[in-house]
Amino acid sequence: MNDIFNLKTEADFDQKCLETFRYQYQNIEVYRKFIDYLNINPTDITNVEKIPFLPIEMFKNHTILDQTKSTDLYFQSSGTTQLNLSKHWIADQNLYEESIAKSFEQFIGKPEDYIFLGLLPSYLEKQNSSLIYMVDFLMKKSGKPENGYFLYNHEELLELLKKLSAQNKKVLLFGVSFALLDFLDFAEVNQHSITSSEQLTIIETGGMKGRKEEMTKDELLRILQKGFGTNKIYSEYSMTELLSQAYSLGQNIYQSPNWMRILIRNTEDPFSYVGDGRNGAINIIDLANRYSCSFIATQDLGRILVNPEIPREAQNDKEVLSKHFQVLGRIDHSDIRGCSLLVS
Repeated sequence: MNDIFNLKTEADFDQKCLETFRYQYQNIEVYRKFIDYLNINPTDITNVEKIPFLPIEMFKNHTILDQTKSTDLYFQSSGTTQLNLSKHWIADQNLYEESIAKSFEQFIGKPEDYIFLGLLPSYLEKQNSSLIYMVDFLMKKSGKPENGYFLYNHEELLELLKKLSAQNKKVLLFGVSFALLDFLDFAEVNQHSITSSEQLTIIETGGMKGRKEEMTKDELLRILQKGFGTNKIYSEYSMTELLSQAYSLGQNIYQSPNWMRILIRNTEDPFSYVGDGRNGAINIIDLANRYSCSFIATQDLGRILVNPEIPREAQNDKEVLSKHFQVLGRIDHSDIRGCSLLVS
């Protein structure tokens, strides 16, 4: 399956999507039943936009797993209760790790160049988090002795950031949104300054979970930029049900790796798509989801951008097939996901 990481053209991507669709119809029972229920003949699917996308809610009540595989490993969505949480069963963790590594290198750089810090209290306090698995993997690739996680020990984190800044070391801090804001509040209340450093990169992973007053993504990014004294406020877009990540290098403008794609469906007609620049619901193709489902209809809102003006510091110099897109929030009346993005 590693050939998904070598896709060079849109034609290559489309061909792999159709092959994956046929494979998953044959081997993923829940997906096959869903397509049959829609009375769709799989042999009639000859282009990507005709592929049926499985509602993401199906991960809450069904085991979505290749019938030829068995596994004890699963990721579980975060939430305020243990009731009705999504589970994503992982038949090939090496595939996930390769997706993590190649996507990170495509958008951020080599993990070996960074010290990784995690301010992810809500995820550390629960088991089976795909985000913690990802950050753990990047820490192992990094191999730096300073790597580590922080719960609510803000003073310890502050002192470490000051020390690493003085040593001019490259640091990447993964943080859930409310925890990053809590950290800045701690520094302000205690009159501690955070040393500005161009060597510091923040990657916020979304998520207020009722812990903070909701704000727009743009407002959040401005607060973090000012508080941490760095222009490098990035964002990561993924979820329990995916094995790939899209990244924003600023301005709430995302791109996905070459084996992942965002399509924007009509909220009134789930089997049609809107044009670039128009708002709609996000469908995601993740070819790394070989043994679960690669075609997922989310409850997030977004849009594909038309000729976006991207500041130089937010540009990625690697070749990327996907278009730029924005995530705008949640569809009204949909369940609030544990790591839901802020409304933009």
